[in-house]
Amino acid sequence: MLLRIIAIALLVASGVQAARIADVTRLGNQRTNVITGWGLVFGLKGTGDGGDFLPAMRPLAEMLKRYGNPTSVLELGDAKNVAIVTLTATVPATGARDGDKLDVYVTSIGTANTLKGGRLFVTPMEFRYQEKSILVGWTQGAVSIEDTATPTVGLVKGGCVLDIDLPNGQVDVGGQFKLIIDDPSATWTMSSNIAKIINDSEDGQTWAWAISEKEVVVRIPPSEAARPDSFIARVQRLPLPIVASEARVMINERTGTVVVTGDVEISPVVISHKGLTISTINPAPVPSPRTPVVTDRDFLALDTTNAGGAKVQDLINTLDQLKVPIQDRIDILKELHKTGKLHAKLIVE
Repeated sequence: MLLRIIAIALLVASGVQAARIADVTRLGNQRTNVITGWGLVFGLKGTGDGGDFLPAMRPLAEMLKRYGNPTSVLELGDAKNVAIVTLTATVPATGARDGDKLDVYVTSIGTANTLKGGRLFVTPMEFRYQEKSILVGWTQGAVSIEDTATPTVGLVKGGCVLDIDLPNGQVDVGGQFKLIIDDPSATWTMSSNIAKIINDSEDGQTWAWAISEKEVVVRIPPSEAARPDSFIARVQRLPLPIVASEARVMINERTGTVVVTGDVEISPVVISHKGLTISTINPAPVPSPRTPVVTDRDFLALDTTNAGGAKVQDLINTLDQLKVPIQDRIDILKELHKTGKLHAKLIVE
């Protein structure tokens, strides 16, 4: 497995602007939503649910009756070209408007073998909110199979056409909006800094305040209440100085990735690990690569600063020089955290 070690050191530097408020936040209510439906896929080449699967035959009979062709379920006993399916589409975090087209995922819930070659019949799509269903659009179109390993799941590209607006991130009736901080950046330090930056940019008046690690409430000035778009855009563009990141060591054992953020420190420690041998070369009075003196050690003393500790980057650099396998490096980091020597949050995926 290829070793991939990424060390990210975030340094505080005066006058350096790393991001904007919009880069680490989203507007309250600005999130994805799912609309749903269920329908029938026709045109399957004998791979449908079959006439004895009543959950598919009943809605098929009802549909035929609605279009002036009354048919009993018994008369559909030989139908094998129809499958009953569930439908889901995702409304983007920025919202959607009347006439927008959304991709629709189609999933068989019956006994169909494959949806390949089928076409979804015109079907309503609904948005459920507080136990209420709102008709938002209609879906139809050819079903394409994205993964041949799961032929009972397909996609209708741009199949759902919206009939109504589905806006997101709106200002509430009190003339306020929320800024929701992304999880990796969510701390009291970050939310407090964002509120202070907004207030300082508006002549020091209190228009924003942090209510949690993730949330900052912003009140729109009365002079801009009628047209808040300019104020919101101005807030989102405000520069956000680099702040010290939380000390974290994130490990993905499946990919062999180690990500270090913040200023991660290690207490003085001596490490001995299976297969770990440290060789040092002491040059002779006249150094020569041909005549080194090689000393092997099985322990690694980590305190390169001679100040009672070291940085995790020092450990990574040392293990890199020793060509220690990635799994051994991960095991060492885990043991350091278990013994309280690794001063950071350890996140293992």
